[in-house]
Amino acid sequence: MNKFNPHKHYRRSIRLAGYDYGQAGLYFVTICCQDRAHLFGSVIDGVMQLNTVGQIASQEWLHTEEIRDNVVLHEYVIMPNHVHGIIEIRYPKDSSNKIGKFTSPSQTIGAIVRGYKIATIKRIKDMLSKGESKGGWGELQFTLTFAPTAPIKIWQRNYYEHIIRDERAYINISTYIKNNPRQWAVDQDNNQSNTPKTK
Repeated sequence: MNKFNPHKHYRRSIRLAGYDYGQAGLYFVTICCQDRAHLFGSVIDGVMQLNTVGQIASQEWLHTEEIRDNVVLHEYVIMPNHVHGIIEIRYPKDSSNKIGKFTSPSQTIGAIVRGYKIATIKRIKDMLSKGESKGGWGELQFTLTFAPTAPIKIWQRNYYEHIIRDERAYINISTYIKNNPRQWAVDQDNNQSNTPKTK
């Protein structure tokens, strides 16, 4: 197997026809910020430094495992404008969660990602509405101040996933995730012009 190439293996979000994304297995997911905005902090000397919003993104990622008893989280990283992580579904939920022969949509990788997005948006919006953040958060702060009922656009609408089929692929992807901060200077997602301005 060739070395894992993120630009080849996850840039195109293609769901396999007929594949049950709620079945047991390992999945590599990437979730990007809207417009690749740098909302979660900065990479300094090859180390990711999370800001307050980034800490929320990390906490809610870990919370996923606490609220889903059939999910185990493996390697992950919060980057300035995206999240990489390996999600393991240990077993499909029992037959009471099945519709016909298909797993309930609430137990799929898509549902896990949606739940994560909703949880982070809620916590970030609560933080901003209470004035708990230090400094401005660019478009997020503007939206809350001038259109408090409008949805805060934190996440890109879709996400990218890659089914991990063997141990070698798992090792390559885990290594890629661990090294992501050190490779940030040459990362395709590193668009510094999208960094929110702070006061």
